[in-house]
Amino acid sequence: MSGFNKVILLGNLTRDPELRYLPSQTAVADFGLATNRRYRTKEGEDREETVFVELTAFGKQAETIHQFCQKGRQLMVEGRLKYDQWEDKDTHAKRSRLSVIVENFQFVGTREQTDDAPSSPSEEKSTQPEMWKDQRQDAKPAAPKSESRRPTKAGAARYKDADIPF
Repeated sequence: MSGFNKVILLGNLTRDPELRYLPSQTAVADFGLATNRRYRTKEGEDREETVFVELTAFGKQAETIHQFCQKGRQLMVEGRLKYDQWEDKDTHAKRSRLSVIVENFQFVGTREQTDDAPSSPSEEKSTQPEMWKDQRQDAKPAAPKSESRRPTKAGAARYKDADIPF
C-alpha cells in the first residue's frame, strides 16, 4: 500500500527564520509556525488549541522566507512530514522530532506587514516576490490575471480525486 505525505498549514511565525548554509552552499531556513484550531465542546463551550510546528525550507525558498518573513508574519505552507531520531550526546537518551519540510509557501496578508518591503515606488527592487509588484498605495489595483487563477494542464493532472485524503 502506498502512502500520502502532504501537509498544508496556515499560521504565524513563532520566531525569525534562522538561515544557514550546507557545505554544498544550499541555503537552509529553520523556523516555527503556530496554528490555531477553534472548536466547541459537547457542553457548548468554545475552545481553542494551538499547535507549534517546526519547519525547514531549502534553497531559494529558504532565502526568500529569511528575507521577507519575521516573527508574527502569517504564512501558508505546503510540505511533507519528516521524522528524525537521534541520541542525545549528554544524556544518551533517545530523542525524536516530527517536523515539516517546506515544498511550497505563500505569503498571506499585505505587503505592509513586512518591514523589509519597499515603502515607495522608487525603492522597488527585482528581488521582491512577484505577488507584491504593482501593489503600491498610489497604484491602481491590477486586474486579476485569469490565467493565474486557472489550473494549468500539468497542475490539473497532478492530483486526482482519489489522492485527496478526506
